[in-house]
Amino acid sequence: MVAVKEKRNIEDGLLKLKNPNDDPDCRITACVIFSTFLTVCGSFSFGVAIGYTSGAEIGMIKDMDLSIAEFSAFGSFCTLGGTFGALLSGKMAIVLGRRGTMWVADILCVIGWLCIAFAKDVLWLNIGRISSGIGIGLISYVVPVYIAEITPKHVRGTCTFSTQLLQNAGLAMVYFLGNFISWRMMALLGALPCVIQGIGLFFIPESPRWLAKVGADKELENSLLRLRGKDVDISREASEIQVMTKMLESDSKSSFSNLFQRKYRHTLVVGVGLMLIQQFSGSFSVAIGSTLLAIFMVPKAMIGVIFVDKWGRRPLLLTSACGMSITCMFIGLAFTLQKMHLLSEVTPVLTFICVTLYLAAYAIGVGGLPWVIMSEIFPMNMKVTAGSLVTLASWSSSSIVTYAFNFLFEWSTRGTFYIFGAIAGAALVFIWLFVPETKGLSLEEIQTSLIREPDEIYHM
Repeated sequence: MVAVKEKRNIEDGLLKLKNPNDDPDCRITACVIFSTFLTVCGSFSFGVAIGYTSGAEIGMIKDMDLSIAEFSAFGSFCTLGGTFGALLSGKMAIVLGRRGTMWVADILCVIGWLCIAFAKDVLWLNIGRISSGIGIGLISYVVPVYIAEITPKHVRGTCTFSTQLLQNAGLAMVYFLGNFISWRMMALLGALPCVIQGIGLFFIPESPRWLAKVGADKELENSLLRLRGKDVDISREASEIQVMTKMLESDSKSSFSNLFQRKYRHTLVVGVGLMLIQQFSGSFSVAIGSTLLAIFMVPKAMIGVIFVDKWGRRPLLLTSACGMSITCMFIGLAFTLQKMHLLSEVTPVLTFICVTLYLAAYAIGVGGLPWVIMSEIFPMNMKVTAGSLVTLASWSSSSIVTYAFNFLFEWSTRGTFYIFGAIAGAALVFIWLFVPETKGLSLEEIQTSLIREPDEIYHM
């Protein structure tokens, strides 16, 4: 009884902390800004990799004398590598640490981009694509996790969402510069952010949460001092991290079977569900047109960066899903009118407006927030298995949508958008019922509330 009471007191203390704006240890220091900027360099390379085939297709097919099948295989190897990287991401982030995992990802990406840039035949193109794919599979997990673990809670959403901003910047660069520079030069540009990050990782601190997990208490304090400032009392934050980490470690270990315990079921459903929503209701946007995407890519991501810590995660996700559902339905209606030869002068304008609004709706929520929430909701003892599973769900569902999209379009253009609209509508209900608000809470507060909530419900 004493142990249970003590545990409850610790949890209650974690949930009753002061307003983060009143905490001196929540200052945004130069170290936090630099560490965040350096980390999202990997996301820029991620964006280049995703959009690379769009800008490189014509030049690569001509220079390397590739068939359509060979080029299609080249493009798909990125997803294959990303899926493999996702399987390794969680375990590697625990064994090597967040910085160590980013180093491995940078090495794989640089090797991959160089293989593509200097390839003499299709074999080296494919090797490079797989290598860079594994690298960005690791990046997709470790970058948002690291940022979430080092940033103050009142700006964590903004900093983590910046991964989406840099990813979109990489995509926009490919779509614009693909018209002016060679595919080999684009590959070298894709490698540059990874080189910068690989060097800069020597100058940023390791995640204090990971240091607590491996028992490096002195290094944890040094990391927090660098992140919060030398004149800040970090004892309370360090104590909270250590207490929660030890509590979770003693409660259950990181294993696949433990992941499905009742107390973790909610977070698992939220994490996997949001990734499936992100892919099955929004990945078609790449097929709409690279010029339109390039124009709106960076500005639309800025919306989420600005408002994620002002409005919260849930309002943005709900607004995003609602906007996506409505615009997809109107796009389907536009194609229906076109099929019926009605209002032929209106349908192109309606389609353009709806696609533009869809891209904005996707960007402010569903496009980036699943990765933000994934980095926040899983406790340290479950981040290996849960993070790997969620990242795998994202990559595998992405490959399914990429493969099936053209077949759906051939079956029925209007029907395809009606399906996407219905999925986005179902996503609205899912978000309303299951997704928690994490704005303004520390990672320890989030984990405490999510673990306690199911137990309290089941015992009422």
